[in-house]
Amino acid sequence: MVLEMTETYTIDPSLRPDPGSCAFDLDNALASVVALQTKVPDNAYTAQALGDERAGHGVVISDTGLVLTIGYLVIEAETIWMVDHTGQAVPGHVAGYDQETGFGLVQALGRLNAPAIPLGTATEVHVGDPVIFAGHGGRANAVNAIVADKREFAGYWEYLLDEALFTEPPHPFWGGGALIDTDGRLAGIGSLFVQKNSHELDSFDGNMVVPIDILLPILNDLQRFGQVQHPPRPWIGALSAEADDRVIVVNTWDGGPAEQAGLEPGDLVIGVSGEPVASLGQFYRRMWALGAAGVTVPLDIVRDGRLAEVSIASADRSAFYLAPKLH
Repeated sequence: MVLEMTETYTIDPSLRPDPGSCAFDLDNALASVVALQTKVPDNAYTAQALGDERAGHGVVISDTGLVLTIGYLVIEAETIWMVDHTGQAVPGHVAGYDQETGFGLVQALGRLNAPAIPLGTATEVHVGDPVIFAGHGGRANAVNAIVADKREFAGYWEYLLDEALFTEPPHPFWGGGALIDTDGRLAGIGSLFVQKNSHELDSFDGNMVVPIDILLPILNDLQRFGQVQHPPRPWIGALSAEADDRVIVVNTWDGGPAEQAGLEPGDLVIGVSGEPVASLGQFYRRMWALGAAGVTVPLDIVRDGRLAEVSIASADRSAFYLAPKLH
């Protein structure tokens, strides 16, 4: 069976990696990247935000057909197909998902003609280092890049990485792509396209990559149980942004804890349980420090120029997902 990718893109030939300049077997490393397509039920909780048909990449990390990808591609998926570098399509199922890191694992249900790439470490990848950002499709769909930054990343969907990798130039089809270091090892998984304006990087366009290092402590749990074996973090279902040292509620998830508690778009969050917050990172860390999912999260807010407090009964985010319900 052969599947056609629903996304098409072209990499500038001048950006493609040259095997002659690599100290490893480039084609073998690129062959570890598979195309990944998923179908999610129309009534899935994430369907409205992420769509019911998703496409991206995955990276084979074991000889048993275990594939690492970015979690938003597979959460609530009812069907998964993967295509290797020979064009062979193989079905798969979600083997694990971790909300905190954003990683997803897929187990191939047939033989993938793809080698397992060795795992590296992002700690040995430094700002300015050359890397390869690879999508499925070999050299034609890979980009020579550099690590432009390593810093904290806070996502509007209650997501936080202490240190993410930022690469440039951007790969045009980034989700689940492989970040490969100069030794041919997997250093991270592509997550987002980002734009940044700063004094150091004027009009930066690039990709945010989740470092492979945060997978290693949880990989055994994900393989054995499908989820990490510790209590889930509190989730309130707020979509928030950071601007001018302020946290602004942009929206809330339908039926989520924040909406049920009366949090509204436009509210400014200035504190959590009496502790001030001025960034998304502070907001999340102080909320998560209150306890596990189910704990009450008291928010100090400003609405229409007036101080107020909203107490939100947090939840386990996975309880809102269609089965299998994974953290």
